[in-house]
Formats: sequence, structure tokens, C-alpha cells
Amino acid sequence: PFPSLFPFSSPPYKSFRRRRIRFHAILLPLSIDTTDMPTTASASFTSGADGGPTSLVARLSSGDPDVKLRALREVKNQIIGSKTKKLGYIKLGAVPRVASILSAAIADGDCFQPAPAASPRGMLGYSSNVVVQSAAALGSFACGFDEGVQAVLAAGALPLLVRLLDHPDDKVVDVGARSLKMIYQSEFAPKYEILERKSLEFLVSLLNREGENVTELGASIIAHSCRTVEEQKTMLEAGVLKRLVSFLDGSVGQRDASLGSLAAAFRNNAEVITEFMGPHGGKPFNAIFRLTVDELGFKRKLVTTLLELLDDPGQVGDECPFVLSSLVEGKEDLHKIALEADAMVKLRNCMDKENVNPRRLRGVLLALADLCSKLESCRSTFLSMKVLKPLTGFLNHKEEDIRIAACTCLKNVTRSVKKCFQNLCAGYFMKNEALVNALILLLTDASEEVQVAALGVVSNIVVDFTTHKSMFVAHEGMQQLFCLSKSMVPAVRSNALRALRNMTFLADDKCKEAIYLGMTPSLIANLIRDDELSVKEQALALVRNLVDGSVGSIEQVFADDSIILDAVGSQLQCCPNAEVLLQGIYVLGNIACGNEIHKEAVTCLLFPLAGRGPEPFFVNFLLSSDSRLRLATIWVLINLTLPSPGALKRQERLQNEGVLSIVRSMVNDPCLDVKIRVRTLLTQTEHFGDF
Repeated sequence: PFPSLFPFSSPPYKSFRRRRIRFHAILLPLSIDTTDMPTTASASFTSGADGGPTSLVARLSSGDPDVKLRALREVKNQIIGSKTKKLGYIKLGAVPRVASILSAAIADGDCFQPAPAASPRGMLGYSSNVVVQSAAALGSFACGFDEGVQAVLAAGALPLLVRLLDHPDDKVVDVGARSLKMIYQSEFAPKYEILERKSLEFLVSLLNREGENVTELGASIIAHSCRTVEEQKTMLEAGVLKRLVSFLDGSVGQRDASLGSLAAAFRNNAEVITEFMGPHGGKPFNAIFRLTVDELGFKRKLVTTLLELLDDPGQVGDECPFVLSSLVEGKEDLHKIALEADAMVKLRNCMDKENVNPRRLRGVLLALADLCSKLESCRSTFLSMKVLKPLTGFLNHKEEDIRIAACTCLKNVTRSVKKCFQNLCAGYFMKNEALVNALILLLTDASEEVQVAALGVVSNIVVDFTTHKSMFVAHEGMQQLFCLSKSMVPAVRSNALRALRNMTFLADDKCKEAIYLGMTPSLIANLIRDDELSVKEQALALVRNLVDGSVGSIEQVFADDSIILDAVGSQLQCCPNAEVLLQGIYVLGNIACGNEIHKEAVTCLLFPLAGRGPEPFFVNFLLSSDSRLRLATIWVLINLTLPSPGALKRQERLQNEGVLSIVRSMVNDPCLDVKIRVRTLLTQTEHFGDF
């Protein structure tokens, strides 16, 4: 009835993940955020003035109060901005010791006494100083680091930090609020029980306090914990939302926290929005809209200023592209602003300058890559700038980071999801023999990171370019992919298989035969059984595409005593990963499109013993909460019961084994695609009798 729908090709997989160094989005001075920078062991976890990390952690338990206080300060100062050091100190048990110091200082009671009248303004007593240092250290462990948040919570520090909010000294209250705010910015923070009366009163009291960090903490708790309709309504009735709107005229931190909590309170709740907005004549909306307009103008000015700084001949100009790259990463609105400001052209001009600093060149390539990661208009502009020749040269650059950045740029330009643009890109790049040669050469690069980056480009440009495919094959490109599929590095294996998968997407039999010749059945089976999930998934996706088409291509999975089919079956039975299972079940769906022998092989795999029911995994897929698995499994049944000499026998078996009863229970499946295919299957089986 619908023969063109039955085969299932695995769609091309396009990604643009890349290694990068992040920079703060500021103008001058340009400061580097080293949080995510790779560091060596010696640089990342160095000895302090009084010894190494182990010695420093030991001093946190010292009986000498001054030694303990100095150790607290040093731990706090060392971990700021460094995830590597945070993790190192967590493994050494620093967090429980810091929490213990805070607990002891609070239990002592002195820290909650007002400072003597004769104390200089801003000076703290010893106990309060210990509290400030220990609370700040706990906040630093939690700042932007989920492992740190988990460690702080496991050490029982949350109630200790909450107690600090009642301290008579504003400095102690402030540090406690900041540390709690760091915790509540993580998904691992505990949910605050908004519906409990005392909890709600405490939350309202935070919002009514004077200190910015305390009010921001209250807003952060709401953003994290306000999830249900009842909680949203409680926020409205308690007057919390009015208070949050008042923060829109406050500091930047208060505005950000307020917008986040308002979003949580309004999410998918038209009733709360209507009740809140109505009596105020739209004033809250006007306040939010005004912020949006102000922010848009600020973004335009920021992008314009950064583009002007590109011409600076010194360090500012070298760092500027990285700031621009970090600023626009993943943000379509900023991509549009940058495109309107001729950012692509200005970045392109930077490439043409003589003796350009390699660091600046890398930043320019990464900025172009980010700008081409989302919008077709940016990619079209890129292609119109005739950058192919310089980019080809950068693929051969002596600096490894430049080669990787050039690959990243090409990968993002070619990752369009639109068919017409895919064809344009494939033809545009594959007509250029120098570029193809450069990419194939990178597949043999000494750096594994370069290999992975080059494979990302190849994966995109080999999709559906039949006219120019011969050039890639003629230059031994396919042979290199075969070799890399055997790499000892999982990322290389996985990306090589992804490239082969994309090459076989809607490919002709000649292309598939070349791949079958280059990869033995035992190699394919071993890749399907690989320890790495990403390798399993890509290997199964490759097989899915190989068996999408003629009977001859399906026949190959039965070579060497059906070793490939057996590997597919083993993964369906034991692998817990949904992406792997999805590719595996679609392999069976495509094989079931073949001749009677192929259909019977799939039937035997699903029903190995007559009268014993189907394999448990098959029933689990039909009943899965993942609609994709349900849909793929129904397609297998549709293809097995298509009119053919053995169709009636297979339909009787489905009825006797209880499968059709399960299918009938799915006629009102919540997923429309599943519902349609279930009815297709039931209509198809009714042609052979009422079961």
C-alpha cells in the first residue's frame, strides 16, 4: 500500500561540538575565564605557601585557630574559578572539614553576638571571620560546579548557611546568602517546599529584606522550586509576584533573578498570568518589555564595539574574536544582530591580513563557526564571501588549533538541515579537489582531535552528493574511513562510522557494495558490540542505511552465518540505551522489507520458540514510554505483514502470541504517528480475516 514509506534510512547526523576556551563577555580589560581551560596536573593543583593540597586540607583540622583560619582562606582562594582544583579538594575531603568548621563556629555562639561598640567599622571578631571564610569557601565549591554542590549538600552545610541569614552582621548575612544562591542555581539543589506555611513566610521575608544578595536568593529559590500549578497560584496569592516585579527596577542581579522566578511562576499557567496582569493594567508587562528593548540595544552596542576592536593591532584585537565567539554562541538573536552589523565580512577581512597572529586567526575562525551554527542566512553569507581558498590553506596550517578551528568552521557551514542547502554545500565543497585532498590528509593527522574535527566536516559533506562522490572515493577517502573505524580511540571510531552512515544515506547499491567490501561482516558485528554506546549507535545506524533498499543489500547481513543480524539481536536484548535500541529496531524494520527468507529471519529473531510469546524486549518496545520506540516497533510489524506468500502465517503467529492484542490496545496512543501506524497495521491484518 505505501511501499515508499517502508525502508528506514538513518538521517544524516550533523553536530558542531568543539573544544574551546571561554572568555568573559566584557570589553576592556579582556580577562580570561580559566574555568574550562585544560590544565596540566602540575598547573592545576599546585602547592600553596605552606605545602601541598593534602597538607593544606590537614591544616583545616588544626588545633591552632590561626592556622585553621589561614588554611580556610587559602583553600577558598585556590579553588576560585578552577573546576580542576575544586574537584581535587573535594576528593581530599576538604568540604566536610570546612562544613565542620562552620558548624563549630555557629555552635560556639560567639559569632552571633554583636561586635563590640569599640570595634572599627567593618571589622569582624575571630569567630565571625571564621564563619565568613568557611561560608565563602563552601559557596566557591558550589559556584558553577554540580559536583561541588553535591559535596556541599552531602556535608550537611545547607542548614548551616541558612542560619547565617539571621546573623546580626550584614557581612555574614551577605556571604551566607551568596553561598546559598550558588547552590540554588544548580539542578541538584533540594526543592524548597513552597506550600508549607512556615517555608512560604520565610521565603517572603527574604524578598522583603534590604540586602541584594538576600533578595536575589529568594528569587533564585522560586525559580528553582516553583513547578506546580498549585505552587504558582500560591506565589500569586501571597503577593510574591508583585514583589518580584519591583525588583525589575533594581540591580542587574535582582533583575536577572526576578525574570527567572517570574518565568517559573508563569510557565504554562494562563490563569496566573491573567489574574496577575489584569488588575495592573499591563504595568508588569510594560516593565518587562522595557527591559527587553533596553537589552536589545545593549546587545547591538556590544556587538558593534567588539567589531570595532577587531582592528586593534595588539592583544585586545587578538582576544576580541574569542569574546565575540563566546557572546554569540548558540544565540540566534545575536547571530542576526552580528549579521546586520557586517560581522561576517569584518571577520573575513581579518583572514586576509598579512602575518596575522595565530591566536587571532583561531578566534576569527571560531567566531565564524559560531555565527554559522544556526541560521541559513549566515551560512549563505559565508558561502558568498569566497572563503574556500583561505580555509583550505588553514586546513594545512602548522598549528593544530588552527586546523581544528578551520574544520569547526566548515562543519558548521555544512550542517544545514534544509535539503536544498545540503545539496548546495555538498556541491560547493566537493567540486574543490584541493579541499577534498586537505580533508582526507587530515584523516591521517597525528592529532586525534584533528581527526575527529575533520571527520565532522566529512560527515556533513558526504550526504547526498552523488555527482561528486567519486572524487572523495577516488582520493582514498572511503579507505581512510574504514581504517579510522578500527581506531583505538572511541571518538575517532564513532565519528568515522557517522561519516560512513551519512555516506550511505539514500545511497545506491554501488556505494553500499564498496562499504561491504571495505568492512568485513565480523568487523561490523564487533562494532555493534563495542563497549562505547556512541560506537554501537553509529554502527547500527550504518547497517540500517545499508539494508535500506534492494534485496541484494539486505542479503549482506546474512553473510558469515548471519553474524551481523545476531549482533543486532544481542543489542536489542541487553542494551539499555534508547538511541542504540532505536537504530537496532529500525534495522529489523528494513530487513523485514526484503523477501520471504528475510522476513522469516526477523520473525524467528522476535519469536524464537513457538507458543512462548515474543522476546521480552519486543513487548517492552511496544509498551515503551518512548514514542519513537513504539513507532519503530509497529513499523516492523507492518513490514512483516505486507501482502506476500507467508504473510498470513506470520499474522496468525502474531495473533496466537498475543502481539495483536497489545497493538489493539494502542489505537488511541497519545502519539499521532503511532496512532496512525497502529491503524494501518490493524487495517492491513483485517484483509486476511478478523482476528
